[in-house]
Amino acid sequence: MQLQSKYRSLTTIAIINLAIIALLGIIMRYKIGFDFPFLNQKNLLHAHSHFAFAGWVSHLLMTLLVYRLNKSFTESRSGVNLIFANLICAYGMLVFFNIQGYGPVSLFFSTATIIVSWLFALFYFRQKDQSAGAPWIKAALIFNIISAAGTFYLAYMMSSKNITQHHYLGSVYYYLHFQYNGWFFFACMGLFTDWLSKILPDKKLPKAAFLIFAFACIPAYFLSVLWIPISNWIYVLVVIASLSQLVAWYLILRFLHQNKTEIGKHLNSLSRILILFAGTALTIKLLLQAGSVIPELSKLAFGFRTIVIAYLHLVLLGVISVFLLWFIYTNNLIQNNKLVLKGIIIFISGIFLNEMVLLIQGLASFSYTMIPYADVSLIFISALMFSGLVLILIGNVKSD
Repeated sequence: MQLQSKYRSLTTIAIINLAIIALLGIIMRYKIGFDFPFLNQKNLLHAHSHFAFAGWVSHLLMTLLVYRLNKSFTESRSGVNLIFANLICAYGMLVFFNIQGYGPVSLFFSTATIIVSWLFALFYFRQKDQSAGAPWIKAALIFNIISAAGTFYLAYMMSSKNITQHHYLGSVYYYLHFQYNGWFFFACMGLFTDWLSKILPDKKLPKAAFLIFAFACIPAYFLSVLWIPISNWIYVLVVIASLSQLVAWYLILRFLHQNKTEIGKHLNSLSRILILFAGTALTIKLLLQAGSVIPELSKLAFGFRTIVIAYLHLVLLGVISVFLLWFIYTNNLIQNNKLVLKGIIIFISGIFLNEMVLLIQGLASFSYTMIPYADVSLIFISALMFSGLVLILIGNVKSD
């Protein structure tokens, strides 16, 4: 119990960080429609995105990966130290990206974050994990290492002042792909597989699902850059990767459906809502991804910023963040009381409304139609999500 309370503290820090991210989102959306001269919008965006990755998702994933080793803090001291090192880097990026954008100090913390992630991967591989979720988690760590190439190439272009639009966007999407679809997705699936192995000890997720997702991850990157000329054989690989991921997800859903009665015994009402929400969002994501193999649709979608933002938020909030909330709630790493429950419901309601408004904006952008009060609505929705997170934090502290 004492061990779990220490990890609860790290989990609370993660939720505080998510609340900071939501607050930055409110400020950015306010600046779009109203005068707020104190912060640079572009710098805010960089701080928001870097802190979301390092301070929220990576911090919590690293915490949960160390927690699942089921060792004392002393035995996992190297892992815990790396969690705190990552936090220092995350806060460094939060502050200095706001101050200087892509300046020397912010780039230092950004580079340090990558080095910490490599050291964490080394720490984890030394644990010789043989659990059910180990293949997913090892793949997640490898994809996290691979993603750094996009960041380094981007930094090179920035420092050399030799920036081309295609190379810039290609580097950004490379990093995003191997973070979202590699590190984040595979780590979450590893945690989910571990949880399933505890409640279904005699059954296993289809191994083929893991193999398909793992082999499809690299060629699936080109889904993000179909607007640049690629060879026919790469395009064929992209189509195969996209469709095979739908097959892999079907295999997982079929397994879950076959065992829904036993799984349901271990989920309360809120847990069911959260995991169904994340699963539905992932299904939509994979279907949209499959649709984007049509080059004309891909060029059209990537040509509108609102659609890109809607898609990124669908994955980061609808899939990854909701899953992580489900996991920490289901595993008692946050308190289970009325305030926490209300906070989670308000937060995921905000995610749903956010996607709806962005979807409407995105569809309207095809005909260059302005949606009245959309920007104001997004401010209030961001505030709704922030208030939900504040309630979670109050409820989490109140019962301790």
